[in-house]
Amino acid sequence: MNYKLIFKSAILSGEIMLRNGAETYRVEDTINRILKTTNFQVIESFVTPTGIFATLDDPTIEMITYVKRVNKRTIHLSKVELTNDISRKYCTNQLTIEEAYEKLLEVKSKPAYSNMLTIIATGLAAGFFTTVFSGNLKDFIVSSFIGANLAIIDILFKKLNIYKFFYDIVGGCLIALIAILFTKFIPLGTNFDLIIIGSIMPLVPGVAFTNAIRDTIEGNLLSGISRGVEALIVAASIATGVGVVLKLYYLLSGGIAI
Repeated sequence: MNYKLIFKSAILSGEIMLRNGAETYRVEDTINRILKTTNFQVIESFVTPTGIFATLDDPTIEMITYVKRVNKRTIHLSKVELTNDISRKYCTNQLTIEEAYEKLLEVKSKPAYSNMLTIIATGLAAGFFTTVFSGNLKDFIVSSFIGANLAIIDILFKKLNIYKFFYDIVGGCLIALIAILFTKFIPLGTNFDLIIIGSIMPLVPGVAFTNAIRDTIEGNLLSGISRGVEALIVAASIATGVGVVLKLYYLLSGGIAI
């Protein structure tokens, strides 16, 4: 039995899942299930939103302890699903550990969604959220335009390795600026507030907030609190960006209500 490769595979699966939006308890469960196939006495894993700690020990081997730092995280749930599928197949003897490790490497190296797909999807998401809030076709067009620009800025900021905190502030500013432009100066949109609300939705940290609640319910208080704080910071950043632009417009327009 190649227990070192099993250990590497467990850590790799946890890293892939944690980087792509999986809940903490799900990451720990996957790591533990893979490690349990060794039938060793000591199998431990501890996962936080920014790191993985795992230990494997038995009287027949020297103890292995590993710490994996996870800095960059995104949302790519298809990778989470693929990793789950590989781990299940390995644990049910449908795959050898060598095959499972190779497949995990393929999942890790799998490219993210293309830039064009991201831009289109974000634009449509913003537009349809606006219609959900009772916006009309014109509002849909403006919100879709804003969403597409948000995606472009996100792609640019990731290439420049700029912290997400600044992206959320800039994104909030962009939403308010374009909404003002296309409702007050270029009369394309008709419902200013609905355009703002719908365009904000792609930035809202829904996954982080949901994971915070689920981790807390599962008893992972450290992860639950940290993810909850992350969600609050993101929400505050978005609100700051929008609020600053709206306040500036109010002052520059001589106190004219928006």
